[in-house]
Amino acid sequence: MSRSIFEDVTETQKPAAVPGGVSGGRGRGRALVRAWLMVLFALVVVMIAVGGLTRLTDSGLSITEWAPVTGALPPLSAEDWQAEFDAYRAIPEYQLQNRGMSLDEFKVIYWWEWGHRQLGRIIGLVWALGFVGFLATRRMPVGWTGRLLLLGALGGLQGAIGWWMVSSGLEAGMLDVASYRLAVHLGLAFVILALIAWYVMALGREEAALMQARRNGDRRLKGMATGLLHLTFLQVVIGALVAGIDAGRNYVDWPLMAGGFTPPDMWALDPVWRNLFENDGTVQFFHRIVGYLLVLFGIGTWFAARRSALVSTRRAFDWLAVILFGQMVLGIVTVMHSAPWHLAILHQFGAVVLVVLVLRARFLSIYPLPQSIRG
Repeated sequence: MSRSIFEDVTETQKPAAVPGGVSGGRGRGRALVRAWLMVLFALVVVMIAVGGLTRLTDSGLSITEWAPVTGALPPLSAEDWQAEFDAYRAIPEYQLQNRGMSLDEFKVIYWWEWGHRQLGRIIGLVWALGFVGFLATRRMPVGWTGRLLLLGALGGLQGAIGWWMVSSGLEAGMLDVASYRLAVHLGLAFVILALIAWYVMALGREEAALMQARRNGDRRLKGMATGLLHLTFLQVVIGALVAGIDAGRNYVDWPLMAGGFTPPDMWALDPVWRNLFENDGTVQFFHRIVGYLLVLFGIGTWFAARRSALVSTRRAFDWLAVILFGQMVLGIVTVMHSAPWHLAILHQFGAVVLVVLVLRARFLSIYPLPQSIRG
């Protein structure tokens, strides 16, 4: 049927644009998922601290098997305790270092390692309950299923790497776990922590707001913050090597090492590459050098951020510079006091704070907060 060109066609009119259309349907459960991630973040921070104390108390080899399910129960009888103790007495650490240890002394180190493993199980349970719960109740934000599933996969991998690390200390002639395996274990813990922190920051604002903010991002600051993040991560890994061979308890003078710029016998082990993992002087030397580079690059990044017109971005880099300098001073003090456990743990916690602040500065470089003309 013919229609006049002047006739109104109302049935094909498009609906008016709705404010917030970009985020429409995507905000459900966003705040709940963010709160759940904050709980996971806190648990991982505690896990890193307990892991550090487990290492400092030489407790990591007290449990000589990996039983992800049945290992959740500690020994419940005198016979169970004796069996665990007998298993520990069969490994080199007891025979070469702790021979004559009593059962009561063994229980102390056992509880540290059991608590470390139990905390890992709790983290896995909290992740699983939250992930399944958000899917079942359809509160999972659109586009976040894969990212949150990745956290669970990395957590499972971390458990396997933990046993890979512990098993190295059960081999003939070993008194501790292999330092490079400890570095992989701690490095992955920081990767998981960094991902959770980034997700928390991203979920703190609507997707439409993030898209709008990205237009005002500073690509130069983003690149410098990314470089600083990589260098910080490298320093964390080298710090794990220091902890793995107790390298922080030797060469307590500063800025020199045993009176020289480099430690004596820096390349004494053969083959040469072993010095990078097993020579306490070499490992501590590179931890110092990377620390200096990190501070210098951090200062350069801070100066670059001072030119930003955005107050919140400048403040983020201000706090980053403060903690970076404090972490350097704390590291020097820790070494000069031969790394007592309380300073060593505080230094490790400082690394957690530093990584989070680097991530926050990078995030605000990409997604700056809105600001009035007056700032």
